Amino acid sequence: MPAVYPFTAIVDQERMKRALILNAINPQIGGVLIRGERGTAKSTTARGLAALLPEIEVVEGCEFGCDPNAPVFYCTECQERLQREGVLPTTTRRIRFVDLPVSATEDRVVGTLDIEKAIKKGERHFEPGVLAAANRGLLYVDEVNLLDDHVVDLLLDSAAMGVNVVEREGISFQHPANFILVGTMNPEEGDLRPQLLDRFAHAVDIEGIPDAAARVEIVRRRLAYDMSPESFYANWREQEQQLSEEIERARLRLPMVTYRDRDIYLIAHLTASFNVDGHRADIVILKTAQANAAFEGRLEINEHDIMVGAELALPHRLKRQPFQDASLQPQQLQQRMEDAQRQADADQAQMADAATPGDVKKKRVS
Repeated sequence: MPAVYPFTAIVDQERMKRALILNAINPQIGGVLIRGERGTAKSTTARGLAALLPEIEVVEGCEFGCDPNAPVFYCTECQERLQREGVLPTTTRRIRFVDLPVSATEDRVVGTLDIEKAIKKGERHFEPGVLAAANRGLLYVDEVNLLDDHVVDLLLDSAAMGVNVVEREGISFQHPANFILVGTMNPEEGDLRPQLLDRFAHAVDIEGIPDAAARVEIVRRRLAYDMSPESFYANWREQEQQLSEEIERARLRLPMVTYRDRDIYLIAHLTASFNVDGHRADIVILKTAQANAAFEGRLEINEHDIMVGAELALPHRLKRQPFQDASLQPQQLQQRMEDAQRQADADQAQMADAATPGDVKKKRVS
C-alpha cells in the first residue's frame, strides 16, 4: 500500500474534500482551486485522493494512458497502431499524481516535437510533457498564483478541452489530456487574475480549525502516521476502500443522472441574482449537482445538489469592491436560493399557461 496520508483521515475540511471527490467523479467539471493559509492539509488531501482512486484500464505500451474503451480519444500513436494491428492490448495501473513545479515552461507542460529528426529522417518524434503524464490522473499545481499566466492558461484550456495538440512547422501531434486539476495557493502571496480565477470550476477557502478537540486529533493522527505510515494506513484501509468504491459507483451512475427544466431555471435565476459574469458558473453548478447526486446515490438532481454546486462555484466569481469581503455567507445563499425557487416556479407556471392543449398532449406523448 502507498505510504500516503489517508484521505479519510483528514479531520474536518468537508467542503474541500467534497469538491475533490466531485471532480474525481467527473473531471469535466473543471478542477478545484484550494485557497488557504500554510499548514491546512491542502497538498496532503490532494495526494490522499489520488491514492484511493480505483485502478484504470489503459492501452498497454501507451505513454499517454489512452482509454481502450474510448478509441475516439486515442493519441496519434494509438490511432496509427490500431490501423496497423486492428486490436490493442490492455493493462491496468494506478492513478498517477503529477506535481507541476512553479518553474515549469510551456514546452515542459505540453511536450515538444523533434523538428530536426522530422526534417532529416522524416520521423515524427514527440517528447511527452506534464499533460501527457497527467492524462486520466490528478494534476497538482502548488502555488498556482505564482505560476506564469500563460502556463496557467494552457493548463486550464487542456482541462476544459480534454485534449492537448502540439503543432510545430506543419507537424502535428495530439493526445488526450483528461485529468483532475487541483490548484492550491496562499492568498497572502498574491491572487490570481480574475480571468484565470473564473476558469477554475470550484474554489474552496480553508483555514486552520479553531476547535481545540479537533486540533488535538489532528496532532495525534499525524504523529501516529509519522511513527508508522504503513500501520496508520492499515487502520484506515477499510474507510479508504469504502470511499473508493463509492466514487467508482458514482462514476458509473453519473451518465444516468437527470435534471428538469425547472432545475436549469433555478440555477439561472440564482447566478443572475449574484450578477455573475458569463455562463460558466451555470454550467459548473449543473455538472456539480449531477456529480453530487451520483455520489449520494440518486438518479435525479434536487435543490440540495444545486446548493452544493453553488457553494463551490460562486464564491470566487462574486464581484466585490476593494477591501470588501468576497465570502459567500450561508444565510445569503439560502435567501437567494429561496427567491430563485419562487422565480423558477413562476416561469414554469407561465410556460404551462402559454401552452395550448395540443402542445401539452404532444409533450405527454413524447
